[in-house]
Amino acid sequence: MILALETSCDDTCAAVVTAGGEIRANVISSQGVHDRYGGVVPEVASRHHLELTGAVVEDALEQAGTTLPQLDAIAVTQGPGLVGALLVGVATAKALAAAYALPLVPVDHLHGHIAASYLAPNQLEPPFLILIASGGHTLLAHVRDHGWSTDSVELLGTTLDDAAGEAFDKGARLLGLGYPGGAALERLARDGDPAAFAFPRGANVPRLDVSFSGLKTALLYKVRELGGEETTRLRADLAASYQHAIVETLARRVERALDQSGLERLTIGGGVAANGALRERLRQLVPDLHVPPRELCTDNAAMIASAARYVAPLPFPAYLDLDAYATGERQL
Repeated sequence: MILALETSCDDTCAAVVTAGGEIRANVISSQGVHDRYGGVVPEVASRHHLELTGAVVEDALEQAGTTLPQLDAIAVTQGPGLVGALLVGVATAKALAAAYALPLVPVDHLHGHIAASYLAPNQLEPPFLILIASGGHTLLAHVRDHGWSTDSVELLGTTLDDAAGEAFDKGARLLGLGYPGGAALERLARDGDPAAFAFPRGANVPRLDVSFSGLKTALLYKVRELGGEETTRLRADLAASYQHAIVETLARRVERALDQSGLERLTIGGGVAANGALRERLRQLVPDLHVPPRELCTDNAAMIASAARYVAPLPFPAYLDLDAYATGERQL
């Protein structure tokens, strides 16, 4: 069994997963302090990871009915993410592994999002196309096998500026919905008309890349134009039209990627994968859209343990000088 830690942003996570991909425990402790700041504050996130990591690990081991000496390995998110937050997880994982001379498996966060689809009971086997859309990442990739190399995962397109989740959060903030705003904007959009406003969809962006900066600016100008006099219905229309623009931006790139690659299977990962409008739109593109459970779409440690099954472990004491990386050790 593998114990995994995930602390790349503001969720403190630990999980225990078997070699066959069965989840024995998946503990996620969300920090409810960042809403007052309108976004994640790295220093605050790091300090809360320090307070929560020990308890989260103990909870995961207890739920799984195992102990540290009984584990086969310990895995941890090495990057990308907030470097201070990552260092808490890496340091904890190294200490736990070294205490029992266990192997340590460093995992890339994006590999984890892909590997969420490899977990039981609904395991998806490569090859397939994946859309990862979260608060920090937006990319399309052709997954050829379980590994983490340019031969295994080919990047087809990425964001040129904001990630999709960031666009949702910033749009929600402009509409006075607070942080985190993705779920709140989706709820408001249910009562609105997605065709009420024509927001840009990054049509001039090259390849399969996406851009959300123009969309965010367009919403800002529209809100200013209305001068704070928008009614509840008008706010719902703004939310619905803004969400529709994000969904269509992603869906059109996915459709093009499916045509170009010849792939027929599609999966999605990241927090934005929980958006119902996006799921419904993507189901129109493929006969069988594979979507991991919502708790495996957002940041979690089970996906890190899943990825660790396909990464060469570092034996003790080779990992004692292991460091975290903030922006990505390997560029997809």
